[in-house]
Amino acid sequence: MDALPIMRPEDLYATPNALAPHYSRFRVAERLLLTGHSHQAWPDCAREGQILAWDDAAAAVDGKWPRAFEQAERVRRGYAERLGDTGGAGLYVLAANTHDVLVRFLSALPLRRRPRLLTTDGEFHTVRRQLDRLEEEGIAVTRIPVGAGTEAESVTARLAAAVDDSTAAVLVSSVFFRNAFIAEGFAPLAAACHRVGAELLVDTYHTVNAIPFELAAHGLEDAFLVGGGYKYCQLGEGNCFLRVPAARSATFRPVITGWYGEFSALGERTPSGQVSYGEGPDRWAGATYDPTSHYRAAAVWAFFDRMDLTPERLRQVSQHQVGLLAESFDALDLPPAVITRDRALPLERIAGFLALTTPRAGEFSDRLRAAGVLTDSRDDVLRLGPAPYLSDRQLRDAVGLLGEVVRG
Repeated sequence: MDALPIMRPEDLYATPNALAPHYSRFRVAERLLLTGHSHQAWPDCAREGQILAWDDAAAAVDGKWPRAFEQAERVRRGYAERLGDTGGAGLYVLAANTHDVLVRFLSALPLRRRPRLLTTDGEFHTVRRQLDRLEEEGIAVTRIPVGAGTEAESVTARLAAAVDDSTAAVLVSSVFFRNAFIAEGFAPLAAACHRVGAELLVDTYHTVNAIPFELAAHGLEDAFLVGGGYKYCQLGEGNCFLRVPAARSATFRPVITGWYGEFSALGERTPSGQVSYGEGPDRWAGATYDPTSHYRAAAVWAFFDRMDLTPERLRQVSQHQVGLLAESFDALDLPPAVITRDRALPLERIAGFLALTTPRAGEFSDRLRAAGVLTDSRDDVLRLGPAPYLSDRQLRDAVGLLGEVVRG
């Protein structure tokens, strides 16, 4: 399919937004959807992908799987491209959610020999809850505080200093989900892990397609990554991944393993009687899944390519939008005791949403929804997540309604 005309950033700031017609079923031009950090709208072509999945199943029945595997490969390629990982250094294992692949990763660690996991107190609930439960079973979990403002800039250095010979793995986000802070300094952390033989897993969910990211530039060629397409990729549910360093994949034997894990090994046992594993990403695979999400994701990746919506262009738009939200919020001059933001973080260290701190975050989110503005809250943080299909006028209108809600 031919590429569509390349739009200027100004075309996405204008009213109407030039991208909005491609999201007609989500009615993005009619609604104030500031849910971009959590769930961006899907382009209309995503529906065409879902229909194609149904049509392939109806036409081929069990013969649909080769077609479905082609869609899965396109999804893998899309993630690798957006992480600057196109040289074959990483294998991409797909799953319905990040918890699925997180558990498989944890099950491959030598926790009897290295009974310690190192993380931060700012990880998403997928990691936080699972590590809390493992700690109840005797696994030592050390949590380094992320901190606020400029203190957060040293979080990877503090993690690196805490790595020791008992550490099985370090688990940390590239962007923290509560406040959108972008972590840096991964190369020294990766080196510290390599020095003692610990694994490094980086949660890139708030990075993929939101921030330009080159794996090699961060020294993460030998690291595991998790992420997904529910947020800034607009792929919808069911499109998560585990990136495995290809050169070392064969040394791992996940305990949590489904029958797809022996797909390319034909179910044979090794001479020693051990369970065998398939080749490449099969080693980390689960079991039978619904491929519909991969059809949808492949259609959306193709749309992003046609529209030339690269991570670099999306970052430019996002920085403009987050900056506009921050400027509009500051102009409200609301009481800091009621609602405020961390102004110590420069705009360039903020990812794809604006975090506002308020003890009434849930209440304000509910009242905004009633006023026609969809947002999200976590504990005492109200999050405003723009998206490239929203105009500047929509963003200003949303913040104006926030002011009315707070003053009301």
